[in-house]
Amino acid sequence: MSKKQRLELTWIGKEIRPKLEPRILLEDPEKSYHAAHRVSENDIFDNRLIFGDNLLALKALEQEFTGKFKCIFIDPPYNTGSAFQHYDDGLEHSIWLGLMRDSLEILRNLLSRDGSIWITIDDNEAHYLKVMCDEIFGRANFVANVIWQKKFSPQNDAKWLSDMHDHILVFAKDKSVWRPNLLKSENVGRKRSNLDNDSRGDWISVDYTCNKNRFERPNLYYPITNPNTGEEIYPKETAVWRYNKERHQDNEQQGLVYWGKSGQNKVPRFKNFVAVDREGQVPSTIWLHQDVGNTQEARKESNIFNSDDPFATPKPERLLARIIQITTDPSDIVLDSFAGSGTTGAVAHKMGRRWIMIELGEHCHTHIIPRLKKVIDGEDKGGITQTVNWKGGGGFRYYRLAPSLLEKDKWGNWIINKEYNPAMLAEALCKIEGFTYSPSDTFYWQHGYSTERDFIYVTTQNLSHEQLSQLADEVGQERTLLVLCSAFRSKVDIFPNLTIKKIPQQILSRCEWGHDDYSLKTENLPKTPPKIEQPSPQKPQQQHIQQSLF
Repeated sequence: MSKKQRLELTWIGKEIRPKLEPRILLEDPEKSYHAAHRVSENDIFDNRLIFGDNLLALKALEQEFTGKFKCIFIDPPYNTGSAFQHYDDGLEHSIWLGLMRDSLEILRNLLSRDGSIWITIDDNEAHYLKVMCDEIFGRANFVANVIWQKKFSPQNDAKWLSDMHDHILVFAKDKSVWRPNLLKSENVGRKRSNLDNDSRGDWISVDYTCNKNRFERPNLYYPITNPNTGEEIYPKETAVWRYNKERHQDNEQQGLVYWGKSGQNKVPRFKNFVAVDREGQVPSTIWLHQDVGNTQEARKESNIFNSDDPFATPKPERLLARIIQITTDPSDIVLDSFAGSGTTGAVAHKMGRRWIMIELGEHCHTHIIPRLKKVIDGEDKGGITQTVNWKGGGGFRYYRLAPSLLEKDKWGNWIINKEYNPAMLAEALCKIEGFTYSPSDTFYWQHGYSTERDFIYVTTQNLSHEQLSQLADEVGQERTLLVLCSAFRSKVDIFPNLTIKKIPQQILSRCEWGHDDYSLKTENLPKTPPKIEQPSPQKPQQQHIQQSLF
């Protein structure tokens, strides 16, 4: 019987998957930062900035945050073949796909059931990435490909077509339950005005027609009368009125139908006030630069925090504000695992959302931290600050990844890393074994738990039969205990409530120990052997070179 086939994207080395070490996170209080005082009751202080490799940091979050994030935004290196100062953005195609796949699989686990992920990418990899995301998230959970107008003027020196947009691929964890928040206005980002001096204040005009035709919505195809000219007007058959007759009459009575400055327009507009705008508008898939910003605006925002070392590829705050507004409510958690210049955290902070950002580059310290400090201190006057009336407050904790738990001694044997103290060792082994780290103040042998009656004890001691016997008595018959120790001198089957295993032997095969960097950087790739000239055909040598990449 033939193996069942399915539609999927394949690439060289797809079957190779890293065995990631679930490392612990170590806080550096000197780099953590909090406001000097509370600004409001809604201040959030438990945000996290994590310095470390993207994949390892995501793995570190997996146990605690699986199913917790309402919104994940990532702006990964685009693999364009161009060298950026802060990202070496020219990975070989297959390796780029593999590393993205490994990140996205963990990110999917971190999403809440009603959560969504938003991925910015350009044409170079967008369509491959879409097919790969179909496989990871399920094609049925694809929401949209949003087009963001990142530039507002064509490049006259373009060799072919002037590149004016990026893609934002949107997938839901479960599209059957995910719903976007409505935008506050159909034209978020545009200023309101009062063209007719209406006593109710400023407003914007909205199309009075919709994208339905006469045959789809026959009840919306009817004549309306311009009260200024008496002319009877029908909509186009391909774009009928947005409102039915009854609603149109209400609109007229409320003075919401606008016929232009002269009052003689052929098609009216709808006057949209703040007071009648509370339900909002469904987000569209075309995001113009005047509504959500562009790359030039983003650079200006970023340069305020580090003009001596400009970040090459920042995203504008208004772009992130729209994504966060669509996907989250106050106090929800937003994750960005390619933090870049820190726009996601800055915007989420101003909008009253909790956030976690991950960044490996040194710009974590030179760009992100200075930016967040100004946000927290209320000194950041740019971006969306005035729009959301941000006054400062809150804070974040800075974490770095712990070193690998195991290292080799001078004879090449795997041993416990000397940088680990007993508490770090216990926490790390709890994470590796799937236990929640929670050391007890009462029982020395309770370092963590998996259930109310199942515990873990970590020690570097060589436990004797007497010590194990005493331990078994203290645990009692109603509880069970996993004991991880350097060695033991006893038969293990005589203690039914104890499971006794040696470290590091117990975990040697679990992970890739000592691997610190899975980042999307070409310097981490194995070198391709030099090409050796051979008579045609050269297929054996070419195959060897290709395989050596992986």
